[in-house]
Amino acid sequence: MKLITDIVTDILTKAVIESFGDTIDKNEIAIQFTKDINLGHLQTNIALVSSKKLLKNPREVAQLIIDNISTGEVIEKLEIAGPGFINFYLNPKFISLYINDFNPSSWTYDLDIEQGTTVIDYSSPNIAKRMHIAHLRSTIIGDSIKRVYKFLKRKVVADNHLGDWGTQFGKLIVGYKRWLDKDAYNENSLEELERIYVKFEQESANDETLLPEARAELKKLQDGDEQNKALWQDFIDTSIKEYNKLYKRLDVEFDTYWGESYYFDSMPLVIDELISKNIAKESQGALIVEFDESENLHPCLIRKSDGATLYATSDLACIKKKMETYDLNKLIYVTDDRQSDHFKQFFRVSEMLDWNVNNIHVSFGLMKFADAHFSSRKGNVIRLETLLDEAESRALKIVEEKNPDLSTEEKKEIARVVGIGAVKYSDLSQNRSSTFVFDWDKNLSFEGNTSPYLQYVYARIQSILRKADFDNSIKQDLVFSTEIENKLVLQLTKYHSIILKTAETCKPNIIADYIYELAQMFNTFYNAINIIKSEGIEKHSRLVLINKVADTIKSGLDLLGIEVLDRM
Repeated sequence: MKLITDIVTDILTKAVIESFGDTIDKNEIAIQFTKDINLGHLQTNIALVSSKKLLKNPREVAQLIIDNISTGEVIEKLEIAGPGFINFYLNPKFISLYINDFNPSSWTYDLDIEQGTTVIDYSSPNIAKRMHIAHLRSTIIGDSIKRVYKFLKRKVVADNHLGDWGTQFGKLIVGYKRWLDKDAYNENSLEELERIYVKFEQESANDETLLPEARAELKKLQDGDEQNKALWQDFIDTSIKEYNKLYKRLDVEFDTYWGESYYFDSMPLVIDELISKNIAKESQGALIVEFDESENLHPCLIRKSDGATLYATSDLACIKKKMETYDLNKLIYVTDDRQSDHFKQFFRVSEMLDWNVNNIHVSFGLMKFADAHFSSRKGNVIRLETLLDEAESRALKIVEEKNPDLSTEEKKEIARVVGIGAVKYSDLSQNRSSTFVFDWDKNLSFEGNTSPYLQYVYARIQSILRKADFDNSIKQDLVFSTEIENKLVLQLTKYHSIILKTAETCKPNIIADYIYELAQMFNTFYNAINIIKSEGIEKHSRLVLINKVADTIKSGLDLLGIEVLDRM
């Protein structure tokens, strides 16, 4: 099976070659969907693009191309529009077959699958610290990109690059040995670890023996001391256990939890390679990589004068280790845009090392709150757990108002799906590059571009299908006679192209924009036509159409990591 755009592109390309031989570069031939169904289903500007090279009027070029396109099985008619656009009107029989076979939940297209493995690095909390809202964007944007890549049948590894190494562990070990409350640790390990870490900072301000003691404990850990290593491993294990509770609520899963410590042994090898290739040089006792002035990059610090390594060293070791582990195609890092310069630096160093890896930094802006009271909670540190609890609590109040007769269990389940979905969609529907304002009233509204709105549209379609006793197994020709039906059909045919575009740009909001527009079109259709009272082939066609719409909304929301409900 082919994408509908590829089917028409093949027909167009053949006609262009027959008309002008190899004079026109095939790479310039492009097809796009029209914005107005009255102008056809698809459109090309190839006549405009190539007219100057051919020394002909664009409309003349368009006519010569049209003369070599046969109408029939795929194309019903063609028109020249404006200065030289070619509009394609698809054959209704072809559309009927295409919609009948259309499966938004599956990728069955004859496109080359990207070879090699893509590793997506996201979330990345620091061990022994509770996750807060700053982790939300990286976690759900990374997860959505993973879902899209997997949908496209690409090999993907989801990696949680934990902050599990550094000076804080010496402090934690001292705090653990001196002040640990074991009952509190068993009850909530991360909260207790945070408490003893804060206590260390407070006590060390007045006790000058504590910092040397922490450095000594860290040295013992680095040297492999069994007791300290066991404590360090326990900190990691208990932290991941707590993180996984939140990941489960968010329906997020990882393949690996390779923290900074995993790359510790590779860092000396990276340093040796940088030195042997004359890429890194000493500067005031430190080791740095300098760049050409034209690149507008600050020197990259690889090793400090005291021998300590830095994030750049660790991240280069990360690339090296993944190159050794996988048939690596690309590395995608999902972090906020404040780290952009860091990524530019070590990406450039990896190029200087001739490491043939496609490194991509998927950056995003910050998240702010419209609710000043919520923003100021707990000293401006909003725990991710608190945010999710608040979302479910607010959603439950709405459910209780709208559906007071439901059982407690049903209300809680709807509140969970709606609340968590609202949090995710409020983020993923935004252009990730921008800072966005989180607004509870807007995000939990059943009107506008929100997850509850889309979930409700899906549930409404399921209700219609139940009332109509729709049998999805019946296959027959479809007839779409109204303009709004044909708009819905055209929107559906765009879906898999939208997923490809999302994968290329790593922007989940492209999917969100698409399914919101689809839902709006459905509601226009629903308000204009009484589907249940339709008859015969017209009724069946309309039921098939809205069933495909529901499946597409469900598939699109799933790629955003959001659930749907058959009843709301």
